[in-house]
Amino acid sequence: MVWRLQADRNQLPRLLLRLLFLLPTGLPVRSVDFNRSTDNITVRQGDTAVIRCFIEDKSSKVAWLNRSAIIFAGQDKWSLDPRVELDKRSVLEYSLRIQKVDVYDEGPYICSVQTQHHTKTAQVYLIVQVPPKISNISADITVNEGSNVTLVCIANGRPDPIITWRHLNPTARDFEGEEEYLDIQGITREQSGKYECKAANEVASADVKQVRITVNYPPIITESKSIEAITGKQAYLRCEASAEPKPDFEWYKDDTRINSAQGLEIKSMGNRSTLMVANVTEEHYGNYTCVAANKLGVTNTSLYLYRPGTVIADNGSTSLAASIWLMAITLFCLICKC
Repeated sequence: MVWRLQADRNQLPRLLLRLLFLLPTGLPVRSVDFNRSTDNITVRQGDTAVIRCFIEDKSSKVAWLNRSAIIFAGQDKWSLDPRVELDKRSVLEYSLRIQKVDVYDEGPYICSVQTQHHTKTAQVYLIVQVPPKISNISADITVNEGSNVTLVCIANGRPDPIITWRHLNPTARDFEGEEEYLDIQGITREQSGKYECKAANEVASADVKQVRITVNYPPIITESKSIEAITGKQAYLRCEASAEPKPDFEWYKDDTRINSAQGLEIKSMGNRSTLMVANVTEEHYGNYTCVAANKLGVTNTSLYLYRPGTVIADNGSTSLAASIWLMAITLFCLICKC
């Protein structure tokens, strides 16, 4: 005879228990109270869960069920999962052990005990917690100053992790709110650097990852100084500029571009450039211009190499016409790679 069962999924455990604990004729099977309160057990992913159940006597019929499946009927294992086993520390204990718990193990577990007189059930809901894990974060990016920037940080975990952002500048600024997306409107050069995303829940230590924002901006001269030089001695003119990308430097004597030759040597590294005069002569005295340029702009400043005792009335200045001319020449060189 073929039995065809059509029932709501919630009725399946009751049907399974009735079939499993079928008693001799004349001995009624009492209905199981599946609406009773459920105990919760919380286990971290990867740990071992032990769900306790105790029987009244050795003759009791017992079974473990999970949702609509029978796991154990007495000592017989119905589950094919090698992680699942009985945990019997005494003759009256019928507990269930699940090793290396994962999220798909979460759900209700029912221990049913059938005696000669009544049926009792213990229903436990297994909750599986998962440590926070950042699964996706924005790649390092480079933008121009004034751009709008959005950083993304996606994290998984149970319960859902709280995501916070922090700018790792000297003041280590924290951003308000708990968001996967960090929006920066009109970014400035001061907002460049590393940004830290932290995903945290109460299960384990927070997961932390970083993303770097590089902000491009045109050069600005940050330091330059005219110097006094004695003939026959070495002299150094220095010029520093802040820029991103790092600036290219050029030096001019009056309106003539200087190359490293004939006792003059230019050394540029990072944000600094130095013009070295190996042996100062009378013709080396005068006005020098340091030009700093990158793809976003050009700036310049004037320095003087002067004789001892000379008074410099307008240190660091240059005429507007000369500045415009030098900037035009520098931009042309950058475009043409001259």
